[in-house]
Amino acid sequence: MALFLDREGAVFHSIALFYGVVGYILGLSWVLIDSAWVNVVGLILLGHAMVVTAYMVHECSHNTVFRRNSHNAFLGSALLWIVGANYGSFEDIRYKHFRHHVDNDDVVWFDYETFFSKHPRVLQVTKAMEWCYVPAHCMIMHFVTMISGFLIPERRNQRVRNLTVLFIRGGLFAALCWFSPKAGCLYVLAYLMMITVLRFMDSLEHDYPYRLNLYTNEQSPNKGDLVWEQEHTFSPLISCRFSWINWLVLNFGYHNAHHAKPTTAWFRLPALHRELYGSGPEPVIPFRSQLRIFHKYRVNRIMHDDSASSNRLVEGADFLRAAQRGEVDGGNAASFLTSV
Repeated sequence: MALFLDREGAVFHSIALFYGVVGYILGLSWVLIDSAWVNVVGLILLGHAMVVTAYMVHECSHNTVFRRNSHNAFLGSALLWIVGANYGSFEDIRYKHFRHHVDNDDVVWFDYETFFSKHPRVLQVTKAMEWCYVPAHCMIMHFVTMISGFLIPERRNQRVRNLTVLFIRGGLFAALCWFSPKAGCLYVLAYLMMITVLRFMDSLEHDYPYRLNLYTNEQSPNKGDLVWEQEHTFSPLISCRFSWINWLVLNFGYHNAHHAKPTTAWFRLPALHRELYGSGPEPVIPFRSQLRIFHKYRVNRIMHDDSASSNRLVEGADFLRAAQRGEVDGGNAASFLTSV
């Protein structure tokens, strides 16, 4: 109990961790069983357990779980094995995410727009897969993270780690497919479910552009501007009426509250949101509008290359109003699990 920041945190964090880890084990075992109904339940449980685990990684990156930062880092590093984001270090993830909060920017190394411009066939395939609701854009970001030691000069010391984790995870997945090809396919579907849920939540939380200054001296123009940060941060809640539904994603939709006080644990965000913003529509984006945006602009938000796209021209309060009407593209490739 003394490891946790407080008694309440010990309870809620333990419940989330228990669900994530045990749900992952049970879900994986249930996709191996020779029963279609059990397989479906196992698929959903496995995917959602990875979602909850991913958001616990986010909690660890903000040091909201344990008193000591080293303990948060240890837990975060362990949980990365469950969500398949352990090819690089936990500190890479934490550093990039801290920069996101401090710089008020989407600070990155990988320039995916230039990459797509140089590889139009890859862009065409990506668009085709996204049209079919396959999160291909985010899969590319995850792949770049997997081999970042061979791409980013500042991470050359992680090449052995990249190869080791690729060998271990690749071997385990090959063994799963050899034992049960069906289970291997269901595991891939569960993983894509996790990526889709994370991306759905990330898509409308900011109207930030991305900036290639993860390893440069370029300073983000709005660094430290708390007023600007709130004006360009939004809260895509799953439900305003039934707040418990937001617990399915550990309250990640309360994003304005999270950015107002980043060290607030996930289970305290609803109360903080009500304290700061009340129960009115500001700055919430309705779930129905989120679904409309996710469906209608699933291809265009890769490059925002449709001249009719409304979020090419609006930001801040105008972006919020357009998003509430379901008239912006949203964004891709902003997951806290990818450190590139």
